[in-house]
Amino acid sequence: MTDPTEALSFGAAAAEYDRFRPRYPEEALRWALDGLAAPARVVDLGAGTGILTRGVLALKHQVVPVEPDPGMRAQLAAATPGTTALAGSAETVPLPDGAADAVLVGQAYHWFDREPAHAEIARVLRPGGTFAPIWNVRYEGVDWVAELGRVAHLGDNAGNVVEKYADFGPAFTPVELGEFAHTATLTPEEVVAMLHTRSHWLTATPAERDRVDRELRELFATHPDLVGRATVELPYRTLVLRSRRR
Repeated sequence: MTDPTEALSFGAAAAEYDRFRPRYPEEALRWALDGLAAPARVVDLGAGTGILTRGVLALKHQVVPVEPDPGMRAQLAAATPGTTALAGSAETVPLPDGAADAVLVGQAYHWFDREPAHAEIARVLRPGGTFAPIWNVRYEGVDWVAELGRVAHLGDNAGNVVEKYADFGPAFTPVELGEFAHTATLTPEEVVAMLHTRSHWLTATPAERDRVDRELRELFATHPDLVGRATVELPYRTLVLRSRRR
């Protein structure tokens, strides 16, 4: 079980989270939902501010966002006209049995209490329905991106995701992996603002926040790939773990 303080730390930075966090490439969402004709009924579980919800809506599917944090739900409603998130969690989804053709999870699966969450997701999905957690993970094969992760204590990486989450339990078929490359163009100030929406920074002491910000400024001022740059290309790998309800 993850720390609920960290899991619910994002609401205080909901507007910044929605503005600076990377979007999901269309090809990744199409792969996650492969075989489902629009409009499919898609649950966005742990929907946050609606970044994934809006990506799926753009593909003409019906989306029901579910999110426990009231600050994130408010931001989702403000940024996604006509859509209101339901209050709920992965372990308690406020929907009837078999209500969904697919359950997607953007950046939130690692917060779930997995065993009860898997049972609840299986309950909500129709037989044959799709379950697909999705992550945008920085590509740390670039030197300055790896240094960024070290400074800001960003522990997520592609290896962690694939190794840790290889199985969704007996209700689901073996996991398939899809990987998609994309980039986000940000100013150095926007990179820092984006890092201020991460759980480590949000739950850190004032002294730790000061350390992170100081080392980030030093990184942008001294790294040869960053000095003098008005914008930078922050590379990502979008990972999709796709399974079907048996």
